[in-house]
Amino acid sequence: MAAGALESFGYKQELKRSLTLPALLIYGLVFIVPIAPVAVFGFVFNLSRGMAPLVYAVGLVAMLFTALSYMAMVQEFPVAGSVYSYASRSLGSVAGFFVGWAILLDYLLIPTGTYVACAIAMHSVLPSIPQPVWIIGLLVIATVVNVFGIEATARMNFVLLAIQLCIVAIFVAVAITALAHHVDGAHLSITPFYNPSAMSPGVIFGALSLAALSFLGFDAISTLSEEAKRGARDVARATMLALCLSAVLFFLQTYLASLFVLGRSSFAPGDPTNAAFYGIASSIGGYWLEFLLAVPAVVLGGLASAITAQAATARLLYGMARDGKLPRLLAHVSEKHKVPERPVYLVAIVTLVLGLLLAQQFQLLATMVSFGALVGFLVLHASVIAHFTWRLRSRNWLRHLVAPAIGFCIIGYILWNAQENAKVVGCCWLAAGLVLYVVLKLMGRSTALPVD
Repeated sequence: MAAGALESFGYKQELKRSLTLPALLIYGLVFIVPIAPVAVFGFVFNLSRGMAPLVYAVGLVAMLFTALSYMAMVQEFPVAGSVYSYASRSLGSVAGFFVGWAILLDYLLIPTGTYVACAIAMHSVLPSIPQPVWIIGLLVIATVVNVFGIEATARMNFVLLAIQLCIVAIFVAVAITALAHHVDGAHLSITPFYNPSAMSPGVIFGALSLAALSFLGFDAISTLSEEAKRGARDVARATMLALCLSAVLFFLQTYLASLFVLGRSSFAPGDPTNAAFYGIASSIGGYWLEFLLAVPAVVLGGLASAITAQAATARLLYGMARDGKLPRLLAHVSEKHKVPERPVYLVAIVTLVLGLLLAQQFQLLATMVSFGALVGFLVLHASVIAHFTWRLRSRNWLRHLVAPAIGFCIIGYILWNAQENAKVVGCCWLAAGLVLYVVLKLMGRSTALPVD
């Protein structure tokens, strides 16, 4: 997309357009984290009564509809801001503000959740080092990389993704070898995928409200629309590819891990649940495999995810500030590195505070992140229907009405089955957004977007 096309939406090309399709794909995979199920495996396993692989399979189906909606909107509105921009231009500036505020809960808490997951992993192998030390150290590294520009972020992502994929391959190889030798009674079984005695839609979708955290990241590719060399086309392709590739890895890891705990439907509360995957790794491969998954895999994967999450959040803040929905000082772009550096620093400060406050509340943190994302996905599907079917009178009923309607219903059902504390916190966050919106209106701040 040329600068002139961006200007047709009322904006100037300020961010550096340098990302290729492989770079966008790597960004999405790194944000998602190929080993994401490792950190939440025990929680998802407990909530699904042992059917974690099924939860991730259902999650792929749910997210495919969401990815289709993202692909449709990013090609129609190739600007930074993701679902905030799409809702603003299809449902109006009020809807845009509130969905932007809702998804901020997701984007602001993803780095926090990542750091807390890393701290838990490191504490399992190096208990002498306090968790806050890991949170602060990783946060400093992620902030420095982001300040140096999107190209530095992309280069770091490539290295960290390669390391993660190598570790996943090692785990799969060891797990298959242990399975062949029936370690811990493991054998091929469909029980982790289908257990009639424990099966119910509420169980699966309740677990999915937490497992959805693992999928978050493919949607963040859309925040880089103004930095993609070939614009919306590559962003749309990278979105779908990142989702499908990560889902295959999620299913493979959780299925193999579940085969070594056949006959049980839950782990004990506390460390047994927090470190469930690490315990399985230790059982089938020894301490070295546990260490490999906890230190290089989770920490480097967490660092990569935190870097990309901080970049995406900064661009969402930049997009909202540019439109006057947040203080305009956040719309500043660094002349040297062509990045929105003030939002990068703001994200770092918020993440530090939240990370230290919620270091012992990982499950709550994970469900809070999912709430913000799921609300954003709901409005995304509504935006597709409103823009294409209502405003443009599209006759492509399957793509612009049926698919987003199915996606809306699936996401709505997942959200309905989310944990109560997550819904309470999420509603409080939306209430705070309402207060901010009223303040902006009383100050006479316009909520209108630039003229297309």
